[in-house]
Amino acid sequence: MTSTPQTPDPIRRRRSLIAVWTKRANRFGYLAFGVSIVAVAVGLIDTFTPLIGRLATAGLVIGSILLAPAIVLGYAVKSAEKEDRLNGV
Repeated sequence: MTSTPQTPDPIRRRRSLIAVWTKRANRFGYLAFGVSIVAVAVGLIDTFTPLIGRLATAGLVIGSILLAPAIVLGYAVKSAEKEDRLNGV
């Protein structure tokens, strides 16, 4: 008896792809916030130059752009998976 491979559910495949991208966006977003914090700390300890100000600003902007949708989508994927488990899908 041969087993036929089941085709994966396209919705779950898309959810897993979104989960991977949200995880990456979270990592890079928090990294950008970290760069911003380090830049401000260096500026406060030494000299606050325009370059440090630009790094701090860029870190905050990039981190915000990446994290806002990534956090929302991450919760959406987790909620959808939980709903599927509760409904036995």
